Amino acid sequence: MCGIVAYVGHRKASDVIIKGLKRLEYRGYDSAGIALLNGGLNIYKKKGKVSELENFIQGQNLDSHIGIGHTRWATHGEPSDENAHPHYSATKKLAIIHNGIIENYSSLKQDLLRKGHQFASETDTEVFIHFIEDIQEKENCPLDEAVRLALTKVVGAYAIVVMSLAEPDLLIAARKGSPLVVGVGKNEFFMASDATPIIEYTNEVVYLNDQEIAVINHGELKIKNTANLPLTPYIQTIDLELEAIEKGGYEHFMLKEIFEQPRSIRDCMRGRLDTHTGRLVLGGLREYVNKLVNADRILIVACGTSWHAGLVAEYFFEEFCRIPVEVEYASEFRYRNPVIREGDVVIAVSQSGETADTLAAIEMAKAKGAIIFGVCNVVGSSIPRATHAGAYTHAGPEIGVASTKAFTAQLTVLNMIALIVAQKKGTITEQKFHELLVEMENIPAKVEQVLKLNNQIQTIADEFKQARNFIYLGRGYNFPVALEGALKLKEISYIHAEGYPAAEMKHGPIALIDEEMPVVFIATKDASYEKVVSNIQEVKARKGRVISIVTEGDTLIPKMSEFVIEVPATLDPLMPMVSVIPLQLLSYHIAVMRGCNVDQPRNLAKSVTVE
Repeated sequence: MCGIVAYVGHRKASDVIIKGLKRLEYRGYDSAGIALLNGGLNIYKKKGKVSELENFIQGQNLDSHIGIGHTRWATHGEPSDENAHPHYSATKKLAIIHNGIIENYSSLKQDLLRKGHQFASETDTEVFIHFIEDIQEKENCPLDEAVRLALTKVVGAYAIVVMSLAEPDLLIAARKGSPLVVGVGKNEFFMASDATPIIEYTNEVVYLNDQEIAVINHGELKIKNTANLPLTPYIQTIDLELEAIEKGGYEHFMLKEIFEQPRSIRDCMRGRLDTHTGRLVLGGLREYVNKLVNADRILIVACGTSWHAGLVAEYFFEEFCRIPVEVEYASEFRYRNPVIREGDVVIAVSQSGETADTLAAIEMAKAKGAIIFGVCNVVGSSIPRATHAGAYTHAGPEIGVASTKAFTAQLTVLNMIALIVAQKKGTITEQKFHELLVEMENIPAKVEQVLKLNNQIQTIADEFKQARNFIYLGRGYNFPVALEGALKLKEISYIHAEGYPAAEMKHGPIALIDEEMPVVFIATKDASYEKVVSNIQEVKARKGRVISIVTEGDTLIPKMSEFVIEVPATLDPLMPMVSVIPLQLLSYHIAVMRGCNVDQPRNLAKSVTVE
């Protein structure tokens, strides 16, 4: 959601912060602002993009060695200049930026109003900084203590950074439920929602844990928790190259990330899968793998694209491990009072590792005694730290809001987990196990082959760029791919699209089909092939416009389809990693042709860190 950047050191703070905010644009936002100590505590903020903030501050005195910056995704209060962050305290001697939601802000605000406070915005964040200042004045205490006391009284999620007019070298940060990273440089410090604004300057970071407070003052970093216990900062070295967060010559991050998938899938398997020795190892699972082997049931919790990856994994686990699997929306699971029994295992899947609903689902399942495995992309994020064990996908930074390479990397890890479990359980033959290992190793080359169809897919996109609706249909392992294809189109082109199991078409969606309805079939040669052929005939009989994803060499379905995209053959359980690629490209090109902001779709954020 919101993006946070803060800096104190020897550089020009505004340059570091503005560049950092641009690096966080992928998180989704509707306004931007910056606060600097430059002859006073001055705040500059505007509704709209960071570029509009840049134009707004041109000609201003921006000389400052300390500052905080923010991109806001509206929760309390509509997008506006007034509701943009940072926010002043009552005396304008303090300023704050905040990612999260303060749930009890209304009662705090009423109390402050009775004391004579006046508010310039509708936000919970402005209430928060007024509350901090009120505590500081009442308790006559240092600012870091006032922040700590305030945090013990607020309810909700937060990542905050506070600065003070009276203390020109002081930054105070804290987190609970929203990510915050402290970068440690030479005589300088950085703070950000993730490492992307920091990596240009330092690769040494401290990931704050929930209910931890970082105090930077006079070039020294101290960390304590909200119980006022001092903690030793754990400095980690991050493995992230600056080039990985640049576009690298591509028009959009999304296109770059689609084309990175051969590499990201290889990176995911590197050091883990060896077809020559038949070895498959995930070090992060070693200690708990028997919990999976002996599981009575596996629950996969996720949101969005990660949920679709979980659906594919359900098919894979059940076919080869013979363990019942349920795939749950984390947002529903956490509120449903689900039945979690001894012997159940929960697998949490998240690209960012910060998804609020998935984190809450993990904590609830842990409280009920479940063993939790995590599948995540971002090293050091909250979900890996909250789980008992797990595996990183190693897909590299994914900047585009619409997830692409994360999906195929999640499938790679989930497939590897299932194969390890199946082999240990003895529910898969050695021949089949080796066959799947060899074919997994071949997947990156087959994805490269599909990417060569980019120009052909662009031509198809041009034909359908003005469509108002789409239907995506698939069966078996390709049913979740249909859901994912529809989601991609909705996310970035704003065309209404629905994914269905192909057999369900006759239970309602067939009523929508006419000569203007594009219907995308994922119709590769698998166990359901003949059934899908029948479904295509039903659509053709109603004059629907058929776009088919078929296996190379298919001669039957192309005769029935208006447009055909051929993908290389692979084993049925691995086909989603190949068949999803044309759908990603189709969505991308349609969105570009419609003039949509592909990397930053309206109303969406990359990481949903608040409910």
